[in-house]
Amino acid sequence: MRYQTRLRLWGYAFLLPSVLLFAAVVAYPLLNLFRLSTFESGLFTGTRFVGIDNYVKMLEQPQFYQSLKVTLIWTLGVVPLTLVLGLLVALLLNQGAARFTGFFRVVYFIPVVTNMVAASFVWKWLFEPTNGVVNYFAASLHLAQPGWLADPKYALSAMMVVGIWKQLGFAMVLFLAGLQGLPREVLDAARIDGASSSQAFWFVKLPLLNATLIFVLVLLTVNAFRVFTIPYVMSAGGLTYGTPGGPLDSTRVFAIHIYDLGFKAHQMGAASAAAVALLLLTMLLTLLQFRLVGRPGSAE
Repeated sequence: MRYQTRLRLWGYAFLLPSVLLFAAVVAYPLLNLFRLSTFESGLFTGTRFVGIDNYVKMLEQPQFYQSLKVTLIWTLGVVPLTLVLGLLVALLLNQGAARFTGFFRVVYFIPVVTNMVAASFVWKWLFEPTNGVVNYFAASLHLAQPGWLADPKYALSAMMVVGIWKQLGFAMVLFLAGLQGLPREVLDAARIDGASSSQAFWFVKLPLLNATLIFVLVLLTVNAFRVFTIPYVMSAGGLTYGTPGGPLDSTRVFAIHIYDLGFKAHQMGAASAAAVALLLLTMLLTLLQFRLVGRPGSAE
């Protein structure tokens, strides 16, 4: 056996465990999801093949469009703000403009590693209309004190604040790593050429951060589309009373819609079809982002 052939076989042998692991935890569940979406199954009715009937029924449900609308609003609100704020904090920490830089890095990253169920309960208490800290300060400033989580006008916005708080440190760390990896000679050349701080950012740093920017944007978008814990726990009712996704379905994100179909209505086929739709929508939006923003590494 030739040396090149043996080398190739050794390469396949080293890849085999990873391929088997991928097949077991990603490929098989994904294929099974597509298979389940073509069946109608109930807790007492058994299982029967229905083809694309679950998808047709899904498109006829008002809850599908409501949950899709809420998810899109969440994405359009949380992702851009998290992206911009994360970049601003990273720039501040990278320039050493803040004292105790290492301390602030840890503080901003704490929400990322905090248990989201516990944090959501804390935030739910902060937004309480009578005993909450938010309305306490609002009363001190003689401002309105709405029922943040009980009013459809404010519930989603209040939860979006928590979503930004949760992911800000994640975006900051990635942007900070990207900024610290920029070639020093390019930045020095821009400064020698007389570029101001704003010019250096817009024409030097930002183009060089293109790959990091797209990476953070895609991850934040995927996280936004699959958000579940924050609206489920904090919605008027949540785990204590009422219906998750309330009030009046104003916080009914797509993941809650899938949960209701699968674990409350016991319609696993319909829930699988909704999960497939969520997967396809996420992939479509990710591809659209690559088209509009550009591919990683495309910046000159």
